Amino acid sequence: MEWEAPALVLSATPYGEGSAIVHVLTSEHGLYHGLARGGSSSRGRAVWQTGNLVRARWVARLSEQLGNISAEVVHASAARILNDPLPLAMLASLCALADGCLPEREPHPAIFQGLASLLARISLDPHWAVTEAMPEIVRWELMLLSDLGFGLDLTRCALGGPADDLRWVSPRTGRAVSDSRAGEWRQRLLPLPGFVLHPDEIGTPQDWYDGLRLTGHFLQRDAFGQRHRPVPEARGRLLDLIAREADITPPDTPADETPATPG
Repeated sequence: MEWEAPALVLSATPYGEGSAIVHVLTSEHGLYHGLARGGSSSRGRAVWQTGNLVRARWVARLSEQLGNISAEVVHASAARILNDPLPLAMLASLCALADGCLPEREPHPAIFQGLASLLARISLDPHWAVTEAMPEIVRWELMLLSDLGFGLDLTRCALGGPADDLRWVSPRTGRAVSDSRAGEWRQRLLPLPGFVLHPDEIGTPQDWYDGLRLTGHFLQRDAFGQRHRPVPEARGRLLDLIAREADITPPDTPADETPATPG
């Protein structure tokens, strides 16, 4: 059993004498694990750095085995932004989310293509990453939720309000609520930033924070909660950095403890 394909390195963990267990994401084969011999050496670490785009080859005698994996670097993403904290946090969060909640060996081509595009642009244009990337990251997280079967319904108001006035999302159902119908429940709803519904909008750091809180609630409750896993720390670090940009003190109450609401 073997395959060869472009792959994104999601993580690499030292194993034994100089080897590493690596997790890669491909378009055709999905998330795969493999043993990279020499993966913990100085040369190997350069290849298996999180965020790298590589040409990977996976080989095993039986399909259910871990398999051996080797690769050549096509594009080294992290190495280009090592001195840029926010772009590096974006890269780490994106890879950790894909690694933590995608099922193994199940193709998700749209997730792969979206992630590959984001990582390439973040690493090649750190200024774009700092000023414009966050809406694209939130949209990718929404696509990840949808691909996993936990998509949000943001096309109409759950309470019958106007579709052009959608400002909130029910933390219980994932359905949008118009501002005119939010009423007394407004404080219990999750804000829906405008850039989610309008791709031409970039928003402000406050909007980015609200977007991350929105997707973070459903990632924690559904994508990771269903697998009895915590949301990766890398995602929390990105949220903290954006909170700092927006001059916000993050609340103590976790997103998944937001009180239930109608709709």
